[in-house]
Amino acid sequence: MTTPHAPVHRRAAWIPYAGLLVLFWGVWGAFSSLPTSLYKYPDPMVYVIWSVTMLIPAWFSLRGRKIDRRPIAAVYGLLIGLTGAGGQLVLFKALTIGPAYIIFPIVALSPAITVLMAFGALRERLSTLSWIGVALALVSIVLFSVSSGAAAQATGPYLLLAILVCVAWGVQAYFMRKAAVVGVNDATTFGWMTVSGLLLIPVALVMMGGLPLSFPWQAPALTAITQLLNAVGALFLVMAMSRGKASIVAPVTNALAPVLTIVLSLIVFQTLPTGFQLGGIVLALVGSSLMVYSSEKTGELTPAVEPREPAS
Repeated sequence: MTTPHAPVHRRAAWIPYAGLLVLFWGVWGAFSSLPTSLYKYPDPMVYVIWSVTMLIPAWFSLRGRKIDRRPIAAVYGLLIGLTGAGGQLVLFKALTIGPAYIIFPIVALSPAITVLMAFGALRERLSTLSWIGVALALVSIVLFSVSSGAAAQATGPYLLLAILVCVAWGVQAYFMRKAAVVGVNDATTFGWMTVSGLLLIPVALVMMGGLPLSFPWQAPALTAITQLLNAVGALFLVMAMSRGKASIVAPVTNALAPVLTIVLSLIVFQTLPTGFQLGGIVLALVGSSLMVYSSEKTGELTPAVEPREPAS
């Protein structure tokens, strides 16, 4: 006999949301650098506009939904929001003092943190095919990251900052799944992420010495368009994490989004992929296919915990 709040089992329900996440983040990745490359727009200002665009998907996700008012929902929401937004601010600082081709390979390993935490703390079990897929996806992420330059000796404070970003984003993805396990609904989690991003706007303004006023209107407009893709993708990340294993969702999305970015860059900007990127594309597609196939083959059932009613 079931109760009104009994878990409802769904088979691989995370896949459509992960696909939408790859679509939005892949397009965003292809065009996200345009405001900086065309107008020299400050990176902290890009953060400010991104945090404001988060309000748009937050409004749609919260419309008609009830907010989970439990303290645990606020705790997980703030942990998710502050680790994500804080990681972006730290990344901006790291990129001003260190080479991107050293920083991004380190940051790109964040899914490994998520996989290890999910496996150890959430007791997520993966099949052999899934473990092979995770390994291939993580290798592909590194190949994408190192494709922009030759390896160099990584020294200096930017190395520590890059490690902090990697850990922050890996922990963020883990807590997204953790929040779903205790029954926090998607709307509540994303609402707290939006609040956290807005709270760090003063920090971004301090980093660039105040609000810049000497840029053409095209710079903030183009930034708003590209960062809206980023913000909507973040919502799909929350929805995918709440429906699938963090140890699978994180590597799949982090591996496939660069594939779409490279394909779009090839079409729009006539840029040919490097050997590293071609290798990354193959490994990403093979690894992701193995994880999805293993999920379907084993009939993976993901509990969808119904959102708690807020206290009256």
